[in-house]
Amino acid sequence: MPSVAAEDEITIRNLLAAFEGESNAHAKYMQFAKKADVDGLHGAASLFRAAGRAEEIHAANHARVIKQLGGEAKCEIHLVEVKSTLENLKTALNGEQYEIDVMYPAFLAEAIVRDSKAAVRTFTGAMEAEKTHARLYGEAVALLEGGKMNSWISATREFYVCPVCGYTSENEEEHERCPVCNYPWDRFEIVR
Repeated sequence: MPSVAAEDEITIRNLLAAFEGESNAHAKYMQFAKKADVDGLHGAASLFRAAGRAEEIHAANHARVIKQLGGEAKCEIHLVEVKSTLENLKTALNGEQYEIDVMYPAFLAEAIVRDSKAAVRTFTGAMEAEKTHARLYGEAVALLEGGKMNSWISATREFYVCPVCGYTSENEEEHERCPVCNYPWDRFEIVR
């Protein structure tokens, strides 16, 4: 990283890891959505598409900070292994939990120590959105395992995604503004 300040190298490495993780999550969730639709689990498919859109927003936010710090956002998209929708939901849930419990806390701690406000902002926004994804994936897993096919898991459902930070909700008017970044709720993207 020749054009990168020495004090930013670790932050950029973390941003690149997060960028790759979010980019791959987006690709994975889009494949999982197709499988869920084939399985007739249209609500699960809508959730995968909404979370995938949020991951795309996170990747773009991370890329912007990488560029600000003098780096280049690039990554490899890995082959996606698609299984049953239940297994795909569990895989997604495990990925979200890893980001919430391990990855983003470590990246945030480092960015705080280095006083990288832009990195703190992008990591915080992503981590908070991942918490909503984990909650929704957990609910979907419980519904499928409980055999509750007459629930939202089967019917196409709208999800609301903040185009700034990726916060995701199943409620049409949960707040007046995004609880993570304060963006106006009425400007959220609707994902089906």
